[in-house]
Amino acid sequence: MQDSGSPVLLEHLFRRESGRIVAWLAGLLGSANLQLAEDAAQEAMLRAVQTWPFQGIPEKPEAWLFRTAHNYAISSVRRGIVFKSKTDALVVALETGAQPILDLDAEQSLRDDELRMVFMCCHPKLVPDAQVALSLKLVGGFSTEEIARIFFSEPTTIAQRLVRAKRLIREQNLALAMPPKAELEQRLNSVLKVIYLMFSGGYAAHSGEDLIRSDVCLEALRLGQLVASSSMSAPRVDALVALMALQAARLPSRTDAAGDLVLLEEQDRKLWDDDLIALGFSYFDRSIAGDEISEWHVQAAIAASYASAANSAEIDWASILDHYDQLMEMTDSPVVALNRAVVVMKVHGADAALAALTPLAGNNALQKYHLFSATQGHVLAALGRLKEARAAFSAALECDCTLPEKRFLQRQLAMVSMQGHPS
Repeated sequence: MQDSGSPVLLEHLFRRESGRIVAWLAGLLGSANLQLAEDAAQEAMLRAVQTWPFQGIPEKPEAWLFRTAHNYAISSVRRGIVFKSKTDALVVALETGAQPILDLDAEQSLRDDELRMVFMCCHPKLVPDAQVALSLKLVGGFSTEEIARIFFSEPTTIAQRLVRAKRLIREQNLALAMPPKAELEQRLNSVLKVIYLMFSGGYAAHSGEDLIRSDVCLEALRLGQLVASSSMSAPRVDALVALMALQAARLPSRTDAAGDLVLLEEQDRKLWDDDLIALGFSYFDRSIAGDEISEWHVQAAIAASYASAANSAEIDWASILDHYDQLMEMTDSPVVALNRAVVVMKVHGADAALAALTPLAGNNALQKYHLFSATQGHVLAALGRLKEARAAFSAALECDCTLPEKRFLQRQLAMVSMQGHPS
């Protein structure tokens, strides 16, 4: 047995292994029994929490979790009346399917299970919101509450969405299998959106005490690399992996010792992860080898511009604005338009930035997004319109955001207030 370990390390282990266990058991039991696979994974995590702090972490914690979940699944099938005549067949499937976790090639088997689960969650018969929620839950190991925060929704709403999605999978008998060639393009695009939403949920949390969740970002990066290493890959997959790696490289510098937000221009670049930057540029080079140019390529190019600058003064904002203009032609995302407005200020000044922000003021989603009001406040303050800037920062503080972001916004509001009322 090993030391009981920190809660953060255990949470990272549980998040990753939960999805792998669910994918593995669902592959043995069939997609109709997703709930049992989930219950078994949850039971394994619960027993680990109950026993590991006292007995220590097993030498092979992943195998311990798999065995515990596997044993729970077998006992549940044997005593369950819902399986009826299928009981014996399911028990045989579970017993014979236990061997891969002991074999030397188990890792490849588990990767295949995860890939099948990812692509099933993004089946076209599931509506987009259900695809995302189901992937985050089954593959990413997110809790219902975490998914609700990502969606700016209520946990009960997400729980109902998950129930409906699982019911459709069961009733439509959607298989845990890779999609046929005719469906690959559509399904792959859905998979990439889900993986990046998972990454975004860790890179900029929507509420709570922590600004970032590095474990969530690295899990999304792992899943992206998983898809990139498969026969389902395409240049846009490599571009997404490049984007995530380059953004993840900056994670150590995005907060200070107190956990407060540090803006890009003020970040200590010595804290950036050189290995992740190298990984990002490696995948970026792979992504541009083909003819395809996707929005992931453009976003990766923006991240590469930040990473390649020797310091904040050498960031090529004009080039980044060109990339955002290209991105605006590809997507109607209001968040992309908001980010572009920030870059417009760097290149053309506050008046141009305000003009870029004005069309976004009527977007209902952005009204609830703290960064929109915060950006308005920053631009208005630069123009000397301090009363309006104070109102904007106050509006930002009314939106859901993390405690570090609230503290940052409070400091910005205080600075603008002092400008308006000098001592």
